[in-house]
Amino acid sequence: MSNPLPKKPRARQGGFLRRPIFALAAIACLLAAIYWGLIASDRYVSQAHVLIQRTDMAGGQSMDFSSLLTGGGGSNKPDQMLLRDHLMSVDMLRKLDEQLGLRAHYSSSEHDFLSRMWSAEPTIEEFHRYFLSRVSIEYDEYAGVLVIRAQGYDPQTAQAIARMLVEEGERKMNALAHDLASEQVAFLEKQVEALAERAIAARQKVLAFQNQNGLLSPQGTAESLAGVVNKLEGQLTELRARKAALLGYLAPTAPGVVEIDLQIDAVEQQIKKEQQRLASPKGKALNRAVEEFQRLELEATFAQDMYKTALVALEKGRVEATRTLKKVSVLQSPTLPEYSLEPRRVYNTIVFVIVALLVAGVVHLIAAIIRDHKD
Repeated sequence: MSNPLPKKPRARQGGFLRRPIFALAAIACLLAAIYWGLIASDRYVSQAHVLIQRTDMAGGQSMDFSSLLTGGGGSNKPDQMLLRDHLMSVDMLRKLDEQLGLRAHYSSSEHDFLSRMWSAEPTIEEFHRYFLSRVSIEYDEYAGVLVIRAQGYDPQTAQAIARMLVEEGERKMNALAHDLASEQVAFLEKQVEALAERAIAARQKVLAFQNQNGLLSPQGTAESLAGVVNKLEGQLTELRARKAALLGYLAPTAPGVVEIDLQIDAVEQQIKKEQQRLASPKGKALNRAVEEFQRLELEATFAQDMYKTALVALEKGRVEATRTLKKVSVLQSPTLPEYSLEPRRVYNTIVFVIVALLVAGVVHLIAAIIRDHKD
């Protein structure tokens, strides 16, 4: 007798949903669809686009190659990053809460449990974390603008949040610029006082030197003495020529020759005396006085120029401290939304279903592999 054929194993009965993991995934997908479709509260989004521009000529005329490539024009990216950081700070959150009552708005029991803030009196860290999930401020590299997006459970609140962010941002940037300008003005005022005292002291040294030496201008006196010496040397040359002429027909002891010799000696002594006044290795010659006077005059002139420069800088600083230095230009004012953009119900439901099925499939595959290895 022939051996009977082995029986094939009976296929496992049961459909897709009879597998526990897929059943759980299906239940989760159903709950997610119910939540996103029926329960989730509408959140309205208000948008605003702002750009920081400098009103001073130096800042307005500056332009670099990178700004041309990015299309940013005259925008100031560092200032816009500072503005972004301030608008997302805890200080900004406290101002918004004080003016708009964000705690009560975001924690109201009228909104669904999952999207609202769970506690009406959260810690500042929890409140700030929730605030960052509802407000986003991004920098558009291509356009060079800040894009502000504020979410609220009603259109008016969303617009109020975005509007206050824009207004407070402009106020803060101008306050920072004015504080810096005020500090610069205070510093310049001290510098002007110090330089004024320095200029006065330098000029007093010049006056003291003039009074001590009895010279209004040593340089002019030296030039006058040099002219006198040149004139005396001319007279000396003329006298020597006359003496040579007289010696042609008179004896050296003749009265006329003796008189000219006396004149020559007198002129030579006078020249020597005047030259000693101009320059001498010993004593206080006039050239030393000229050098010291020029040095003192140079110090006084330099101190005066520094004082003038400081005065100009002080006046400019005072002007900068009183006018608007950085203006937040609103390219798009905060919008009043007409329908809710958040949550994205269909998108969130589809993504949740896909992710849930993928996770269930991976878990089922891992469980199958483990069973095969056990067998």
